[in-house]
Amino acid sequence: MAKRNEKNLVVGLDIGTAKVAALVGEIKPDDTIEVVGIGTHPSRGLKKGVVVDIESTVQSIQRAVEEAELMAGCEIHSVHAGIAGSHVRSLNSHGITAIKEHEVSQADVDRVIDAARAVAIPADQKILHILPQEFIIDDQEGIREPIGMCGVRLEARVHIVTGAASAAQNVVKCIRRCGLEVDDLVLGQLSSSYAVLADDEKELGVCLVDIGGGTTDLAVFTDGAIRHTAVIPIAGDQVTNDIAVALRTPTQHAEEIKIRFGCALSAKGGIEDIEVPSIGERPARQLSRQTLAEVVEPRFEELLSLLRNELRRSGFEDLVAGGVVLTGGSAKMDGLIDLAEEVFHMPVRLGAPQYVTGLADSIADPAYSTGVGLLIYAREHRFAGRAEFGDRAGVWARMRKWFTGNF
Repeated sequence: MAKRNEKNLVVGLDIGTAKVAALVGEIKPDDTIEVVGIGTHPSRGLKKGVVVDIESTVQSIQRAVEEAELMAGCEIHSVHAGIAGSHVRSLNSHGITAIKEHEVSQADVDRVIDAARAVAIPADQKILHILPQEFIIDDQEGIREPIGMCGVRLEARVHIVTGAASAAQNVVKCIRRCGLEVDDLVLGQLSSSYAVLADDEKELGVCLVDIGGGTTDLAVFTDGAIRHTAVIPIAGDQVTNDIAVALRTPTQHAEEIKIRFGCALSAKGGIEDIEVPSIGERPARQLSRQTLAEVVEPRFEELLSLLRNELRRSGFEDLVAGGVVLTGGSAKMDGLIDLAEEVFHMPVRLGAPQYVTGLADSIADPAYSTGVGLLIYAREHRFAGRAEFGDRAGVWARMRKWFTGNF
C-alpha cells in the first residue's frame, strides 16, 4: 500500500471509560476529512473518565493506535486526545481592553482573551479551553470576528473550561508512554459537538448530551456559541452494574445483555425471553425482556432528571429551542429517546457523527462521536501549535506576548 502524505493526516484519540478509539483522518485538498483508519480496544485503566491504572491504559492506547496505523497504512506520531471526568469545571468570564490603533488586530484579540482568563481558579485546576462566545466593540454586541473592525474599546465574553491538572497530566503521560505527542487535549462534549450538531442547531439553541461508559457530558449552545458545560458521573457502567446486581449475573454477561436486549422504557420491553447466565456453577435462568427494562429504566430516569436539573440550573432551559441531542455509546439504548422526551418535555434526537467521508458505515455510530469530532477539531486548529503540559513554556510565551502588547 502506498504510504500516505503524513502532513495531511490528523489523528483523534478518544480515551473513554469503556473503550479507546483511535481515528485517522486525511484532509483532502477541498478541506474535507476522509476517515482512513479506525482502531478500537476495550479500555481497562479508567474509571469515570479518569486514569486509575497507567499500565493498562497505555496498553489499551497502544493496541487501538496500532490497529488504526495498520488500517490507514501510516505511522502515527501525534494525536488530539479527548478528556472527560467529573473533575471538569466551567465558568463564563468577561474581559475588556483598549484597541491600540483604533482598528482591531490579532494582538488586541489576544490581549482581551488574556484579560478574560484572569479569573481565580483553584491551584489544582488548569485551563483546558478558553472559548470565545462574542466580542463587543464600543457597546456593539454580537460580533463573531472582530479583526479589522474600527473602535476604541474591545470586550470579550468567553467560556472557560478547567480540569484537574493531575488528570490531564496522567492522560498525557499515558499517550507519551506510547511514543506519541499530544497536539491538544479537547473536552469530550466539545469535540462531540463538532461531529453531531448542525450550525443552525447551535444558533437556535441546543443541549448536547454525550452518554459514555463512565460519565455523561452536557454542553449547551445558544447563538452559535457554547454557554454551559457540565459532567454527571452516571453513565452506561452504572446501568451494567444494576443489571449484574439485580439479575445476579457476572458483569461481562450483564454488559452483553444490556447491549443486545436493553430497553430504557419498560412499556416497550416486550415478553421476549432472555437467557441470563448465573454466578458460579448455577444453571442459567430465563427472564423476560420486560424484567430487564424494569431494572434499566429507573437508572436512566435518574440520569435524565439530573441532566434536566443541570440544564435548569444553568438558566438556559428556555433558550434551547433546538431541543436535546443524545450521543455516545450508551445513547443507542432502545426506548431512550422516548424516555428523554418524557423527562425533558422537548424534542430529542439521536446524534451520529457527520461531516466526514470514508469508512462511513463503521463510524456512523454515536459511540464514535468524540473520535470524529476530534478529527474535525484538529482540522480547524491544525496551525495553532502544540499544547504544553507540565512545563513552563506556555507561561513564558504568554508573558512575552503580554510585554510586547503593552510596551
